[in-house]
Amino acid sequence: MSGRTSGRRAASARRRGGWARLAESVESRLWPIPVVVILAAVGVGLALPRIDLLVDGALPLGVDSFVFNGGADTARSVLSSIAGSLITATSLTFSLTVVALQLASSQASPRVLRMFARDRHVHWTLATFLGTFAFAITVLRTIRSEGESAAEFVPRVSVTLAFVLTLVSMVMLVLFLAHLAAQLRVETILKEIHAETDDVIDRESERHSAAVAFAGAIIVPPHRHVVTADQSGFVTSRDRLALVEAATKHGIVIQEARHIGENVVAGTPLAYWWSSVEATAPDRESVEALEESVRCAHVVGYERTSSEDVDFGIQQILDIALRALSPGVNDPTTAVHALGHLSAITVRTAAMSPMPPGLADGAGALRVVTSPVTSADRIRAALSPMRHHGAASPAVVDRLLQTVDELAYVTGEPGVRDELGRQLAALEEQLRVLGDDPATTRESLRRLDTVRDRLRGDGDSAGFGT
Repeated sequence: MSGRTSGRRAASARRRGGWARLAESVESRLWPIPVVVILAAVGVGLALPRIDLLVDGALPLGVDSFVFNGGADTARSVLSSIAGSLITATSLTFSLTVVALQLASSQASPRVLRMFARDRHVHWTLATFLGTFAFAITVLRTIRSEGESAAEFVPRVSVTLAFVLTLVSMVMLVLFLAHLAAQLRVETILKEIHAETDDVIDRESERHSAAVAFAGAIIVPPHRHVVTADQSGFVTSRDRLALVEAATKHGIVIQEARHIGENVVAGTPLAYWWSSVEATAPDRESVEALEESVRCAHVVGYERTSSEDVDFGIQQILDIALRALSPGVNDPTTAVHALGHLSAITVRTAAMSPMPPGLADGAGALRVVTSPVTSADRIRAALSPMRHHGAASPAVVDRLLQTVDELAYVTGEPGVRDELGRQLAALEEQLRVLGDDPATTRESLRRLDTVRDRLRGDGDSAGFGT
């Protein structure tokens, strides 16, 4: 029963991971929502005048006084003005979006551009403007003046709806400008990256918990077969359930060779495999089918994404912090704020459910040897660049020591504490070499010794943060 339950949980996590990848792919593009709205607006623009023709003489007095009451020439003028003004507003919105992307790239990090491209406010503002434009020009073609091939026809309800949509578009423009001003703040960028990374941690933790762990000892043979990548790029996602299924089908064990988010070059190892003890070696045709299955289980893209890559969020925040510490920017306050977000994320990653080192099939046999990223690896990746570039800033050093204190307080994992001890030792060596301000250096070293003493102790909260 537990095996079936684990299988259902794994399949559910797999579906959610697939939806997350699909959502990431769609949301990071500007065109899907505007295109759908344009098509819907054209459809309404074709259908509503027909309804106008049926109900024009039967509208209640209250409704009739509300809808458009001008003639054909006036209706054409109104719709033409709406169409022209909406194209101008669309150009303005697009231009402001491009400026926002340029500012985000130069002041924060080029890797946050994907976050701006998937901004729903931008999508719906463009969709509202373009949808109103499409509706106006579609209705415009249905207006007939008296003396033409038929009697005068003015789709009054349709013109009224175009007027209402124009007012909505103007409100959307005001809200878009306010939203854009908030989005360009570095604090907002950091908050959005943090929230996105928290979502990834939740999904990955659930996926790790649903994995069927191998209970025995994992023995990797010295000689293994190699599955090479057929294209270069970043490993953006991996379907471990598909790897287990492929390994079970061919009676082999697959070992992962790359982490999610790692760059891979075509022709280099993507995974390894070997025949399990109870199975014979597969024939050449089976080997080719196996290698194709392994490659299909890995998605390799030209850029990193946040669908399954926890470390991508850490890298984006690091980029912002390191750019803030550069001589051209010299903004240690932003670096300190970014370090606070890094601390919160690494605390969560240290507490998340770990991926088992080995995955089993339904019979409990080893099928996949995973390559999980340890908490110590993530702490090293997050703190080492900040220590290297921020040791000359007293504010950054203080926040770095606080981060070590926080991580030591929430985790008792020996590997994490060992890595924190190495970070403190390296920071101490840097401070002694720099020593531009002796008084500040002495105070920083005093705090460092205090944190190190607590790190070597039992993690008690007494004196935490002092």
